Amino acid sequence: MAWKQLEPTASHLTYMVLSSFLIIYALFSLFIRNRLHLSEPPLATLFGIIFGPRGVGVLRPEAWGLNDIFMQEFTRIILGIQVFAVGIELPAHYLAGHWKNVAMMLGPVMAFGWIVCAALIYGILRIDFATSLVIAACLTPTDPVLAASVLSNSQFSTRIPRRVRHLLSAESGCNDGVSFPFIYVGLFIMTEKSVGSILEKWFLLTILWQCVFGTIIGLAIGVTANAVLRFVHGRRMIGRASYLVFYILLAVFCIGVASTLGTDDFLVAFAAGIGFAHDGWFRSKIAETRLPMIIDLLLNSTMFVYFGASIPWHMFNKSTPDFSLKAGVLLGLLACILLLRRIPVVLLLSPFISDIRTYREALFAGHFGPMGVAALFLAIVARAHLETGASEPLPHPPGHGETHPLPPVSKKAIEIIWPVVCFIVLGSVMVHGLSTLAISVGSHFARKEGERAPLIGAETGRFDGLVSDESEDELDEEEQ
Repeated sequence: MAWKQLEPTASHLTYMVLSSFLIIYALFSLFIRNRLHLSEPPLATLFGIIFGPRGVGVLRPEAWGLNDIFMQEFTRIILGIQVFAVGIELPAHYLAGHWKNVAMMLGPVMAFGWIVCAALIYGILRIDFATSLVIAACLTPTDPVLAASVLSNSQFSTRIPRRVRHLLSAESGCNDGVSFPFIYVGLFIMTEKSVGSILEKWFLLTILWQCVFGTIIGLAIGVTANAVLRFVHGRRMIGRASYLVFYILLAVFCIGVASTLGTDDFLVAFAAGIGFAHDGWFRSKIAETRLPMIIDLLLNSTMFVYFGASIPWHMFNKSTPDFSLKAGVLLGLLACILLLRRIPVVLLLSPFISDIRTYREALFAGHFGPMGVAALFLAIVARAHLETGASEPLPHPPGHGETHPLPPVSKKAIEIIWPVVCFIVLGSVMVHGLSTLAISVGSHFARKEGERAPLIGAETGRFDGLVSDESEDELDEEEQ
């Protein structure tokens, strides 16, 4: 019988269901991005939830053997390619002329967000402060995947001044790597026995080896790769299609070098992107390829579908004598983090950030600090350090039958880090991913009756109430 030929296995159904989502999105991508003002991450996450274990049940990562080790490596590759892409997409010599502004976002803004998040987690969840510092460090960096989905490749992005777009993009590319010193403060407090040992490891391993050495290695790789590519290009030894292959493989190579040496993966990849595109030559060569859009569609969307199918829903209403993760408590924590993590400090420091010129721009820059793939990766890094003392975690957190011979404080931290980070990431994906739609609708109704464009897309000017009214010509002159 013909029906005996049917083989609806989990993997076969996944190929069909996941590709269906990507095909439908690709067919209507311009309408979704430019008319509905929606981005891939929230749609992909919702798709993963609907077809995941709590929905239709087609996408079941655990049933396929895709454990937390797979999640760690998948997020590592996604982030490495994305921060490398950010380094290439920035204008030539951008950091040389804007380093003070980027430093303000990476220094005071990140430090403020880290401390505020830690205080909120400590006060609302009632857990120890060292664990609060670790969770807060996971939530400190702005996510380059979510940022790229909003700051590029859409009509909405053209309505934000380029100097603001580039500042937020540069921040999202740098701060995934810069967050490592923050996360290891809490981890070393939990695992080291003396203040001297904490300071020695934090400075030597985290600051000098991971960050400083990682940045130097990344720049060296990028500049060398640029010279090699220009050499073979000048002698007509490379075809056009190979540019795209070179782009992806160089990013993966950077991640491989960094993870092998134990340095900061994302600072290596971002620095390599900056070094590789330092003269603007490669950026001009791939300007027409729309490679960032391909990356967003294939890699980033798949990542958020996987995240939606992997959300630990059973942990979001859990209470123990040590902590409570009731839905109401987590929602309150999410609201406080979204309101207090960045907005106050960016508003306060905006007079010292020359790329932010108005109160409205400061409000947007403060609001737009999405938490996503980077937070998931850092949460697994924290678990790995507590579980194994190495870079690779156990396949699953406590509760899956594995034996965890760990000190009580470490075991409690392992139990709480993953569900809290996943919940905050889920909320951020929805809030920040849908912000463009909310701003578009708000802008529409803020205008006078005769000045309104159709509600669904078709607007060509900048959003009233969001950014300044400088012309693109003026912005172009600033960048030259």
